[in-house]
Amino acid sequence: MKRLTLLSALACLGAFALPALADDAALLAEGRTIPQKMVPKLLEVLQGEILKSGHASAISVCRDKAPQMAKGLSEQTGWAIRRVSLKNRNPKAVPDAWEQAVLQDFERRLAAGEDPTKIDKGELVTVDGQKTYRYMKALPTQGLCLDCHGKANSLAPGVEAKLKELYPDDKATGYDEKQIRGAITAKKPL
Repeated sequence: MKRLTLLSALACLGAFALPALADDAALLAEGRTIPQKMVPKLLEVLQGEILKSGHASAISVCRDKAPQMAKGLSEQTGWAIRRVSLKNRNPKAVPDAWEQAVLQDFERRLAAGEDPTKIDKGELVTVDGQKTYRYMKALPTQGLCLDCHGKANSLAPGVEAKLKELYPDDKATGYDEKQIRGAITAKKPL
């Protein structure tokens, strides 16, 4: 009799676990659309500003327009979206504890040979008593990024001076291509 009760209990748990897994998969799929909506548009605006006014002027795209894009996309999707980095430039881009742990995991995954363009993570967590789905997508450096985030000898003309002016505590240089510059992070209360 006890065996049937245990089996019945396990069957009930399984019945509840399957919808939860489906919800997690749906939330992960939804989270993955966020970088697809934001990153290409940001790169397009950034390239346009570089062509129009040069690299030093284009810093304003990442400084001003990227947060505006994240805010607009947050309003459209219901996810709170921002960019974070272990080596932040903008003081507002400091990761919280969960984001920091995920970024460190991204670095381990990169070191283990994982393709940086495919590194992401989604997870259901509890934040201040509220169930919340969190998603992060690694942002690896591309050739274009190195003009402002590369090694000192590879920065575009005028960039170093502009960075010192706007970000005296900048930590976001010294990168090589395909290193993880940071991540897009999104969370959605459930």
